[in-house]
Amino acid sequence: MASLMDDLIEVLNEEKTDYEQLIALGEEKRQAVIAAEIDKLEKISESEQVVAGYLQNKANRRESIMKDMAQVLGKDPADLTVLKLIGYMDNQPDEQRKLSDIRESLLVVGKRLKSINELNATLIEQAMEMVEFDLTLFKSMRQAPETANYDRNAYNTGDILGGSGFDTKQ
Repeated sequence: MASLMDDLIEVLNEEKTDYEQLIALGEEKRQAVIAAEIDKLEKISESEQVVAGYLQNKANRRESIMKDMAQVLGKDPADLTVLKLIGYMDNQPDEQRKLSDIRESLLVVGKRLKSINELNATLIEQAMEMVEFDLTLFKSMRQAPETANYDRNAYNTGDILGGSGFDTKQ
């Protein structure tokens, strides 16, 4: 059980390090979005995918360790969480404290990552709205306004003025 506990603490520390890398990448992404550096955004996204792959591997390793611990403790693997594991370790205060500390630090890092991701999502959404506004503005600059011509049923005919603005055929 002690080696399983060491393995669990190690993998949780590694996950925390990877999440901290995602935080750093998220802050870089924010600057790239603000500066509209598309190439830099692309590189950051690739780096995030790599770190996400590492995190997935570590999550699989953590789940495997938790299953092994559940078997040793005689508990259902689906119900065993880190918090419950901390509660089961009253007779091992050092491991309990280490596990509790890493759990708390993971929660702090997770909240920070969530707030950075939400901020970046808002910035990207606003950037997309700005692009849409610019495209609409450019389209409207190229179109002439509709005339106020109505048919006999009082419906707008939708006629568009000529593109040049001057009628040379008078």
